[in-house]
Amino acid sequence: MLELYIHIPFCVRKCNYCDFLSFPETDDMIDAYCRALIEEIKQTGERVRGESVRSVFVGGGTPSILMPEQITEIFLQIRKSFLLEADAEITIESNPGTLDEEKLQCYQEIGINRLSIGLQSTDDNCLKRLGRIHNFREFEKNYDQARKVGFTNINIDLMSGLPGQSLSQYEETLRRVTDLNPEHISSYSLIIEEGTPFYESEEIVRQLPDEETERKMYEQTRDILNAKGYDRYEISNYARKGKECIHNLGYWEQVPYLGVGLGASSYYNKARFSNERNLKKYLNIPFLPFEEREEYATVSLREQMEDRMIFGLRKRKGISISQFKKEYGISVREIYGEVIDRYSSMGFLQVEDDVLKLTDAGIDVSNRIFEDFLLG
Repeated sequence: MLELYIHIPFCVRKCNYCDFLSFPETDDMIDAYCRALIEEIKQTGERVRGESVRSVFVGGGTPSILMPEQITEIFLQIRKSFLLEADAEITIESNPGTLDEEKLQCYQEIGINRLSIGLQSTDDNCLKRLGRIHNFREFEKNYDQARKVGFTNINIDLMSGLPGQSLSQYEETLRRVTDLNPEHISSYSLIIEEGTPFYESEEIVRQLPDEETERKMYEQTRDILNAKGYDRYEISNYARKGKECIHNLGYWEQVPYLGVGLGASSYYNKARFSNERNLKKYLNIPFLPFEEREEYATVSLREQMEDRMIFGLRKRKGISISQFKKEYGISVREIYGEVIDRYSSMGFLQVEDDVLKLTDAGIDVSNRIFEDFLLG
């Protein structure tokens, strides 16, 4: 079982909060990148021939910046090089302002069956402040087009804690989005990252909601989405029944994945490694064997156990205690008994039959709890 991530690093314009590996580029550079990407897909497929792929995720950047013929060629090579399961989840990220009906129809024709749209907010002033290239009306148009061409699995990305964002504005965003009835909603709190325009702006920092307002936004997300029938299956992700994101669940469950494209990361054969991050070098270097890639490192048993706990506890269904012992040959209590007892007594962790999981209160302070599952 394997997952495949394809990175498209290009954007019309980089958002003011973004620290991802993405940037604007010329049409010629995008063409050159697509050619290199297709070659890497081909060579990667040859190295893992025969393995079944359960999900493909095209992320960025803004993958929907590509022309229909470019994304079609990429998927032709994916299907030549990899054995995709018949019911594989195939997702593409997209942004309003780069979508149209022709592209959406193309996605359907090449087998993309899940669309993730970066909305962030329904408030146009918030969108402008973020540096987004679209307004809410443009998003609505693209959403309607996606339904028209046949998409039945759509995710909408939202953000809270934005500069100048009030509780009522965020509540309005949640209500307008749930009225559209998407299958999946991801909601993240804004984090100001070093090296971004937001980080350099004292004015933006002054406009950020205070800690109490952010906490209330967090509670609004949980309460409103639950009331509308969305199950919180992971800390920041909500879905209709059966519409959980298979690809992201794979990350949290340590399913092996291969990242193809500029700077893409991989976890394969109990090792982590990543691709070249310099675009010009990426376009002109041979695609090295996995063992010769940047930051190649075998993941130790200790690190595997840490990952199992930290990633596994992100999921509402938690961690199987018996599966932990089966995989690592040691009881979870033998390793983490003191941590489990401490946070259970505080009401942050609970054990139900074979399952260890965070309580609702534990989710609220999950980052602090996760630190104590690092073995050092």
